[in-house]
Amino acid sequence: MEANTNESKPFFTNYINQVPEGNIIEILADQIEETLSILRPLDEEQANFRYAVDKWSIKEVVGHLTDNERVWTYRLLRIARGDNLVYPGYEQDQFVKEAQFDHVPFKGLLEELESLRKSTVYMLKGLPAEAWQRQGVLNQDPLTAQQAAYVIAGHEIHHQTILKERYLPGIQNT
Repeated sequence: MEANTNESKPFFTNYINQVPEGNIIEILADQIEETLSILRPLDEEQANFRYAVDKWSIKEVVGHLTDNERVWTYRLLRIARGDNLVYPGYEQDQFVKEAQFDHVPFKGLLEELESLRKSTVYMLKGLPAEAWQRQGVLNQDPLTAQQAAYVIAGHEIHHQTILKERYLPGIQNT
């Protein structure tokens, strides 16, 4: 299954274009292991690290990944089931602030992220072929169920890169 980037606006294209070629369900199933391999070695103190004062902690990044996947999977499910509504965006900074992820044990955040991904993969495995091309609208832009799956993967790739380039080097220097 390939993403059709011609259907999407630049915001979605940014995430979609980061996803390697291949079966999106397999990519999502494998991807979580890479993310967890980056995060599992960290202890509670390291998980509270911020690479700058105004940036999220690693715990908040993990919580954001979970929240974002929940939001996108919800959109994907409704679109795949033929519920072609207009879906609103969400304010990620408000979600992170209100969730207070820094007060949640890091191990629990990782377990929640892993569990959610397993649930996402199971849902995608059960979608009929025609559901992948069903369409809804997000912020006035057309969005297919297939594109939503690619956005989930691309968003995680984006944050893997930030973790590797900005967070981990800072932890190693402390």
